[in-house]
Amino acid sequence: MSTTTPPETAPGPGLTAAAPAAARPRATRRRGERGPLGTVLLHGGLVLASLIALVPVAWLFFLSLGPEKDDYLHPGRIFGRMGFANYAFVLQHTGFFDWFKSTMIVALGTTFIGVFVAATTGYAVSRMRFPGYKPLMWVLLLTQAFPIAILIVPMYEIFGELGLIDTYWALILINCSTAVPYSAWLLKGYFDTIPFEIDEAGRVDGLTPFGTFFRLILPLARPGLAVAAFYNFITAVGEVAFATTFMLDDSKYTFAVGLQTFVSEHDAQWNYMAATAVLIAIPVSVFFYLVQKNLVTGLTAGGTKG
Repeated sequence: MSTTTPPETAPGPGLTAAAPAAARPRATRRRGERGPLGTVLLHGGLVLASLIALVPVAWLFFLSLGPEKDDYLHPGRIFGRMGFANYAFVLQHTGFFDWFKSTMIVALGTTFIGVFVAATTGYAVSRMRFPGYKPLMWVLLLTQAFPIAILIVPMYEIFGELGLIDTYWALILINCSTAVPYSAWLLKGYFDTIPFEIDEAGRVDGLTPFGTFFRLILPLARPGLAVAAFYNFITAVGEVAFATTFMLDDSKYTFAVGLQTFVSEHDAQWNYMAATAVLIAIPVSVFFYLVQKNLVTGLTAGGTKG
């Protein structure tokens, strides 16, 4: 008895031959596309970074709700006794509003004057070739090498001769001397990214160098100016050493100096300090909100130029 194998039949019109496994196209990942593991690691890192940034702020706010100055030693007992009594005390029985006024005068003055000086310096070094333009930037950077403790005594002598002790101008000028060098380097690098042809177009249209700078260059440099303004503002708000030394009238204390009034030689009112620190964060957050659009633009501008 013989067995016969059925002949191989060709696939019909509606059928297709199965392609060998080796010949099937493999799913390729596009360049820059993350796999599942990469996505999980990325989001996990972002969550961890967010927690690292937010937990100290949340903890400070939590401590500010405790009624006793030693509650930070026993944070568990704050639950059930939370309240805003610390905030009421700070606003009603301290010089908080005087501190706020002094801080805003010094911070905004430092921001406007510091950004203007840094912008003109950075633009001059970026566009003009005058004798000593390169050493100028390095000299500005060198001024940051001296510790504050060394600078306090000679600056006190200078401002004393000028009659600027216990004035806002003293802090504004000192903060500018600290913030301008970094801001000038920052803005010089940003001006370098603006095409020189814009300056030439301004001269063709009859603009003076100042007109070109104010009417053409500054609007294009708005993201860089926002970063410099935020840096100047934060520098002025957080400065302690010079404000403590040069401000003698307690009504002219800034926030950084006002916080020290809650600490004495034998006592520290941490609950009031925590509440004041939370209140101090409000104007800084408002200023950040006002400039954050330009800050984001400045961070992403380099990725859209092609």
